[in-house]
Amino acid sequence: MNPVLIGSIITAYFLMLIGVSYLTGRKSDNATFFLGNRKSPWYVVAIGMIGASLSGVTFVSVPGMVGASSFTYMQMVLGFLLGYVVIANVLLPLFYRMNLTSIYGYLEHRFGVVSYKTGALLFFVSKLIGAAARLYLMASVLQLTLFDALHVPFGVTVTVTIALIWAYTFRGGMKTIIWTDMLQAILMIAAVVLTFVLMMNDMGWSMADAIGTISESSFSKVFVFDDWSSTQNFWKQFFSGAFITIVMTGLDQDMMQKNLTCRSLSESKKNMYWYSFAFVPVNLIFLGLGSLLLIYASHHGIALPERADEIFPKLATGGFLPASVGILFMLGLVAAAYSSADSAMAALTTSFSIDILGIEKRDERDAVRIRRWVHVGIAVLMGLLIVALRVLHLDTIINTIYTIAGYTYGPLLGLFAFGLTCRVKPRDYLVPLAAIVPPVLVAIIDWNSQAWWGVKLGYEKLMLNGLLVYLLLWLLSVGHPQKR
Repeated sequence: MNPVLIGSIITAYFLMLIGVSYLTGRKSDNATFFLGNRKSPWYVVAIGMIGASLSGVTFVSVPGMVGASSFTYMQMVLGFLLGYVVIANVLLPLFYRMNLTSIYGYLEHRFGVVSYKTGALLFFVSKLIGAAARLYLMASVLQLTLFDALHVPFGVTVTVTIALIWAYTFRGGMKTIIWTDMLQAILMIAAVVLTFVLMMNDMGWSMADAIGTISESSFSKVFVFDDWSSTQNFWKQFFSGAFITIVMTGLDQDMMQKNLTCRSLSESKKNMYWYSFAFVPVNLIFLGLGSLLLIYASHHGIALPERADEIFPKLATGGFLPASVGILFMLGLVAAAYSSADSAMAALTTSFSIDILGIEKRDERDAVRIRRWVHVGIAVLMGLLIVALRVLHLDTIINTIYTIAGYTYGPLLGLFAFGLTCRVKPRDYLVPLAAIVPPVLVAIIDWNSQAWWGVKLGYEKLMLNGLLVYLLLWLLSVGHPQKR
């Protein structure tokens, strides 16, 4: 594609976000930045959360996953629904009842200060790596389609990407992000649907022809019940999906911070239910597009790139499809990437400012100053991590994110599950030990599971980590009843 055209698209898009930031960020303070003054309409939050959950990773990686595992990803998506029910009926009522800004404040109330800091640090590391991985994908595509042609180094690409996000979030925070995420989610989904239609028309197919061809192809397999050793086994995928949702949404400051901006618990629950129901058809559309891309490449004898994450970018921007598909791809990618990265940056700023630095105990002027410097620091850290990921040459980013989540969110799952289901209280100063030892043990098991038992661990590593943390907390408990 023409680099000038791509640059113009990104510039116009960024100016739109700056406009929204100006309208929503006026007279902002920390209450505005952290929780949007708890005045967000539930339907705006619901639409925006779809975009934040999908992100640029889904926009690029899920179509690439079709070639490796067909539609079996939908097994995990069905598990997501169970996870959302748990969040709406267990976690949301708890967080609203305690009137929390950072959800990890629950751990201080239940276990103590050390547990609270441990949970906050687990989130910080998890979210920072995950957000960097998502932005890395977008920066790589921008490098391929725009900055390579202009002979701009990758480090400059990353700097520009991070700076744009910081620029429209540093003042308004969550109040701005709620509205920009809604716009970006609508744009991303529209881009995917229109891309599907344009590709279908380019191949001379009707909708019935496209659906029929996809369903008859080798990519349409959804369920795997007959192979327990497979990482695509239904029960492994379903329950992994449920627990991934509980930890990556319900125990994630980023996603829950959006929910906590709603006016009331009832509106927040309404947001969660509508958002979860919409998630199934949206993912089906992504997988359908992925299969159509592979079928198109096969019909036209197009050699696929080695990295699965490059399939969609190559076909969309490499001159194989109409130029309009390339434009839609760039719009959708930028919308998807920004909708997850901006809220991640705000959530990381919130957690570090409140959980680690305790700025809520300071006067407002001092707290705002510290929060703004933290926001800058988060942006710098994220940029450095993106460059590091570039050096590692990772393949499918979505798999990388879920694998990392198994080791970092697993301890959070164990901490919250123990707090909600047991009346005993572990020794607070030993809780970091309970959070560190299980991931090490699970990594050893994962490394040797194929040789020991002929079974390869998949996303269920998250559940195994959570279970081991739970058991260790029990062993470290004082042993007397403790009110929750």
